[in-house]
This record gives sequence, C-alpha cells and structure tokens, in this order.
Amino acid sequence: MSSWQGRNVTVAGLGVSGLSAARALAGLGAVVTVVDGGDGEAQRARAEELAGTGISVRLGDAETLPDGTDLVVTSPGWKPSSPLFAAAAAAGVDVVGDVEIAWRLRGPDAAPWLAVTGTNGKTTTTRMLASILGAAGLRTAAVGNIGTPIIDVVLDAEPYDVLAVELSSYQLHWAPSLRAHSAAVLNLAPDHLDWHGSMEAYAADKGRIYEGNQIACVYNVDAVDKPSTQDLVREADVEEGCRAIGFTLNAPAPSQLGVVDGILVDRAFVPDRQKQAQELAEISDVRPPAPHNIANALAAAALARAYGVPATAVRDGLRAFSPDAHRIEHVADVDGVAYIDDSKATNTHAAQASLASYESIVWIAGGLAKGATFDDLVADAAARLKGVVLIGADRALIREALVRHAPQVPVVDLDRTDTGAMSEAVRQAARLAGPGDTVLMAPACASMDMFTNYNKRGDAFAAAVRELGASA
Repeated sequence: MSSWQGRNVTVAGLGVSGLSAARALAGLGAVVTVVDGGDGEAQRARAEELAGTGISVRLGDAETLPDGTDLVVTSPGWKPSSPLFAAAAAAGVDVVGDVEIAWRLRGPDAAPWLAVTGTNGKTTTTRMLASILGAAGLRTAAVGNIGTPIIDVVLDAEPYDVLAVELSSYQLHWAPSLRAHSAAVLNLAPDHLDWHGSMEAYAADKGRIYEGNQIACVYNVDAVDKPSTQDLVREADVEEGCRAIGFTLNAPAPSQLGVVDGILVDRAFVPDRQKQAQELAEISDVRPPAPHNIANALAAAALARAYGVPATAVRDGLRAFSPDAHRIEHVADVDGVAYIDDSKATNTHAAQASLASYESIVWIAGGLAKGATFDDLVADAAARLKGVVLIGADRALIREALVRHAPQVPVVDLDRTDTGAMSEAVRQAARLAGPGDTVLMAPACASMDMFTNYNKRGDAFAAAVRELGASA
C-alpha cells in the first residue's frame, strides 16, 4: 500500500505545480484539498478540472488550514510568512514544496539530478545542460522551475537517465531533503529580498542546493559578491569525496573549467596523468557568445562532465542549443545599428551582464525596480553609454543614478507607462544611435507596470524595431 494512502494533504495554490502535486498525490491515495486565495475565472476553471478526481478545492480562502491536514504542499511563490503556514506551524504540520514531493516520490532506481540555481542564467544553463546530456545519448529533460512539472517527470513510466533541474530560491527553501548528484550556483545578487527578508536568507536558500552533493559542487570563480558561490560551497555539508569545481572566463587552474585562446577547456575532469587541459568547445559554439553566456556554458559543461559526459558531447550540445527568446536576442540591424532584446534582464545583475557585452550602447531601461538601486550598475556601464531612454514607473531612480555617475550621457525620459511607450522609446533610441552602435533593451526592472510579463515587453520592443526598419 502507498505510504500516501489516506494522508490528508493540503496543496497551496492552483498553478501548474499545485495542480501537478494535487493530481499525483491523489493518485497515490492521499486525501487532497487545494486552497487558493483567488476566486476568478481562471481559478474556477481549474477547480472544475479537478472536480471529477476526488480532489476538494477551496477558493477565496488561502489562510485557514483545513481540518485534519497532516502535510502542506506549497507552490513556489507563497511566502513563508503566509497565514496558512503560520497555522500549519501552530498545528505541528510540515510545509514542503513540489520539488520536495518529487524527491520523495522517486523510485529506487531514480535518475540522478544535476541541479542549477543562481540569480541569473538558471534557465539558459539548465537548457544547455539538457542539450549536452542529450548529445551524449542520454534520456533527459530540463525540469524544475521550467518545462514539465518535476513531479510528472519523476512519475513518468519511461525512466530517465539523468535530469537537468532548475531550482529557484523559493523551491530550495521548501526542499529540505534534496540531495543532488552535482549542483551549481551560477551567481548571487540581491533579488526577491521581499520574499526572503534579507540577502543572507536569500543566499542561504540558494546554498541549500549544495547540501548532500555526491560528486561536484560547481561555483563561480569570478564572482566578487559576498557571500560568493564559493563561500556557499565551503559552508555546505556534502558527501565524502564530493569536489569543489570552479568555472571562470579566464585560464583555469586545476579543478576548474575556463577559457584559453577562445577555447572552453576542462582542467577538472581529466586524468591525473594528463597535464594539458581538455578542449571542450569554441566560444563560437556558444550562442550568443556574450561573457555571461559563456559562463553559463562552462557551468553546464562542468555539471555534464561531473556526470561523465565526453568532451565531444559538450561541443555538440552547445552547438545544438538555441537560446530562449528575450535573452540578448538580436532583433534586427537598422541603418547600421544593432537592436538587442534582453527583456529578461529584470534586475540589475542581469542588466550589468548584458551591458558588459557591448561597446557603444543606447540603453532602454526602466520599469518596476523591486527595491533595487542603480548606482553600481550605471557607474560600471557609464563609459559604454552613448545615450539612455527611460521608461516605466521607477525610471526616476535610474535617472538619478545617471546624474550622479554619467552626467555626460544624453537621457530621454518618457513620462508615460502605457504599452505604446515602447514604440516611442525605440524611435528615440534610433535618434541617439549611429552606425556601429547597439540599442539594448535591458530594463534592469520588472515589467508589470506596463506589460503582463517580460515576454510581452520583449515582443513590443521587437515589433517597434520591425516598424522602424519598415520605415527606414
């Protein structure tokens, strides 16, 4: 009999991961109640989907713990301070996330997890990793914070060889039992501090990914933030024999992967007798070949090599990989000016990496700052800025940083937050740019003041660029 038979489980949230957890646990015999604070059309439609499965749904009340609950399974975005979780703590009931449930549901011969987290680059690195593993002939999937819900993959009747698992800080917070084969923290920068409460708590949740690692803890050699990803490795309690493996954009030391003369090389997973580094791929095999994306490729390669993938599969996997939209995506060249969509740069750390990729930039920036400050970002990019066009609700914060650190740079401040502002922003950027320049839309802010999400913001930018090209 299933260990879930008859257990009273409350699932918090009717999103993708909540639905997956509810169906899986009900299928194993648990008595499942889903609670959601919303009561709109979308929630009612999802409740109807579950109506014939024996799963109870309570809409409009996400604060009261259902009677008899002995486990709460939360969706990633729910804050630890939620009243539902306070009620669970008072009743002595554990709260875990969908990743923890997936880990508990794995079979005895389950596929090992190669796990990825970081403030930026998680999705790209995880998808690169899956492409490399696939090039090695392994059955794999990119799961976790992307793609198919991880519970569904774990319960798939056809077994996987290995999984590439993207994990957010939210998911790691609620996954105390997770023990990966190998894991990487790509970078650390302030983000989601309203959820975690402090940078220290945010970093600690990221660092959970290293706990109990069996083979390799992959860290960023070049990181200067404190705590660094290497600090998190030092603090982790790992399996005996687990190695710290660094990645760097410079020539690698032993136990590191890095770059030498335009070649991605491995000095970590080579025989002791082999004095020279193992060549993995050329920089040109990485798309786009921006510095931070090369770092993503090195991290993916490190995890794949930790699993035993040959060097040729790293090269072939990187060549086969196509990046998602709105991540340093080249939209078009108009009158000798390149237009780049990096709408996914929703925080200062991501925007900094994007700005570092080009020499002469007209920067389109702004949106919802989420409590961020912009002085370091502007000071670092000032020498590369030819002009700036500001949009969005919190654009004044960026404008003030520009006054302090780049007063020579011309700024266009668009005092409007309607979606049509993007077309005007592109026209103004084109006026400031000349042949050889790059118009870069890397907002360093969230999009919800003007757009549904960063995808819609990127689509609006691309449409405006195409409109500009048609009129040129």
